[in-house]
Amino acid sequence: MSIKDQVISIIAEQAVLEPTDVQLDSTLESLGIDSLGLVESIFAIEEAFDITVPFNANAPQESDFDITSVATIIAGIERLKSEQS
Repeated sequence: MSIKDQVISIIAEQAVLEPTDVQLDSTLESLGIDSLGLVESIFAIEEAFDITVPFNANAPQESDFDITSVATIIAGIERLKSEQS
């Protein structure tokens, strides 16, 4: 499964949606994911990809991880994975 498909699956699970309902330009807010759901999504992503996401839920705008859309989350994970290699 690709990073994109895994991320969409994790986000869909948090939003209680089908993966087909999650678009790349969807925001977490538009999918109905609140701040707690966001934190749970980040934990699930960290576990699934064995990475540490530089995200501070208390100050998301100061984090080095863009959560504005599903696409930016995927890009951030791909960057973190490539830095790990």
